[in-house]
Amino acid sequence: MDTPAAPAGSTGAGPALTETDVNAWLDGLLPAALDRTGIAGATVAVVDDGRIITTRGYGYADTGDGGDGAVPVDPDRHLFRMGSVSKLVTATAVLQLVQSGDLDLDADVETYLDFDLPHSYERAVTLRHLLTHTAGFEERIAGLIRTDGGDVNLRRALMTDPPEQIYEPGTVPAYSNYSNALAGYIVERVSGTRFEEYVQRNILDRAGMPSSTFEQPLPAALRDRVSKGYDNSATPAAPFEIVGTPPPGALSAPATDMARFMLAQLGEPVGFGPLLDQPTRELMQRPALDAASLGTLADGPRMTLGFFEEDRNGHRILGHGGDTKYFHTHLQIYPDDRAGIFVSLNSNGTGALDSHELRQSVVNGFADRYLPAGQGQPTVGVDAATTAEHAALAAGTYESSRAIRSNFLTAIGLVGRTTVSVADGNRLLLQPGPLSDSPALYEEVAPWVWREVGGQREIAMRATDDRVEAISFDAAFALLPVEPARSSAVAVPVLAGSTVVLLLTVLSWPIGAIVRRRLGRAPRERAGRTARILSRLAVAGTLLALAGWVLSIISIMSLEDVPGAVLRVVQVLQLVGLLGVLPAAARLVDDVRRHVGWQRIVGSGLILLALAGAGWFAVEFRLLAPSISY
Repeated sequence: MDTPAAPAGSTGAGPALTETDVNAWLDGLLPAALDRTGIAGATVAVVDDGRIITTRGYGYADTGDGGDGAVPVDPDRHLFRMGSVSKLVTATAVLQLVQSGDLDLDADVETYLDFDLPHSYERAVTLRHLLTHTAGFEERIAGLIRTDGGDVNLRRALMTDPPEQIYEPGTVPAYSNYSNALAGYIVERVSGTRFEEYVQRNILDRAGMPSSTFEQPLPAALRDRVSKGYDNSATPAAPFEIVGTPPPGALSAPATDMARFMLAQLGEPVGFGPLLDQPTRELMQRPALDAASLGTLADGPRMTLGFFEEDRNGHRILGHGGDTKYFHTHLQIYPDDRAGIFVSLNSNGTGALDSHELRQSVVNGFADRYLPAGQGQPTVGVDAATTAEHAALAAGTYESSRAIRSNFLTAIGLVGRTTVSVADGNRLLLQPGPLSDSPALYEEVAPWVWREVGGQREIAMRATDDRVEAISFDAAFALLPVEPARSSAVAVPVLAGSTVVLLLTVLSWPIGAIVRRRLGRAPRERAGRTARILSRLAVAGTLLALAGWVLSIISIMSLEDVPGAVLRVVQVLQLVGLLGVLPAAARLVDDVRRHVGWQRIVGSGLILLALAGAGWFAVEFRLLAPSISY
């Protein structure tokens, strides 16, 4: 075993982590970045050695688009929405009840629930699974975030159309808002206190976070202190976002309060007392699953009981990101170095990855500047032949484990797939790289563990029977191999070809009628008329269904609800298209039997193939599944 040199650009020791230097660094980074990306405002907090080093605000909490004048971000006053960073508070609440003996991390969670969970496997779901995103649930989108106000009822949201379990518990990292919401409901059930009230009293108030809350809408005293959210700095402010299940994402807090939360997680005296005793805090902050369930995925970055492992420069870093529609946040603590950084943005920016890249530049820039070289990342030698064999096994197409498999949203898996290929004989080229829109090259540094060439990101693989089962890339996310029948190389050409043929068919109808009229040709013979009419209905139904799916999926991915009645109508149109394969086949047989000419026979054959192709896609990608819960 050897230890690599410090990362490129590292001198082994950075500038002193002082208020003056941190402020100068942030002032040199963020104002220009906000201008470049069109992000309206940012708030930052840095802690070290038991104290708050600095809190800073940049840009605007209110751009003044309503005519009242722009309001600069004040890190002490303005609340930002935390998104999934809220999950750290929920996990802390669970660990408090574990500490008191009221909860058992490894008990079946149905012991604590008053409703049944969907099960596809015999292994019980535990709190350990919920907090590590390995309970096996598919994703759910409906009701995640809305802006129309209304009642927030955690139990009802969890009971209504729960997600199906698509992986065996403990085996596949698959990020799940439902899992964390379930953990929060268990806190509510066992404590006998509404979740929002429990965390207010036992975490936020206890840690000295007086301006923070999970309540939605905000309490009157805080309502005029929340930053507005924006698509970008040139657009109007968005309405206040309501998170349908509060535990995974409803926290609102200013940077100063989040600094205190980081200090509490570091075990520093803050507020009115520690959130957790030292043994429980250490339990929360160490990897929660091992090779017994994860296999060789356990050799890569893992989840603790709430935190992501985000190590850099040889330093142990625990972190969590969070996103709503308009707010984007990241928090990292360094348990061994007693430091931490928090950043939150109130806009998406003008580019698709602007908010993600800016957050990464802040947290990674902090690590590289102030904690540039630790003990290094150990490397275990892997012989060239074995590495080449592992690389060959990994080659293929993959999709995210965070997926929906039970209904029509299975189709979104066609977007954002990752292609893994072998480069230089024994390296892996991922296109795109994890959490990126650019390719990334990886080399094996330990059996089944690969590190980005020239970088620090690591991925881990699990393989059985000469087949890669999963590639973990960000503690709670994995890439899973795509089955050949579902590959983009098959599905996309089939769907695209079918759509083109059907569109040309529809265009041919009025053109054919005009040509026949101008040339004085007799109308079509009555023989085979029924089959032609039914085929036309099938063509129209299929095209209308495809248009309906596209519009519905775009709306859903924008976190806008689509009524169930609309989805059922689209399904009926899709079914009409699928059943239309029968009259289309009858039409082709009739055309051949009556020798109507090769042009019409070819046309009938293409229509049959197009309807069959669209029907195959509808069945393979669950467009006709009975469940339309998303």
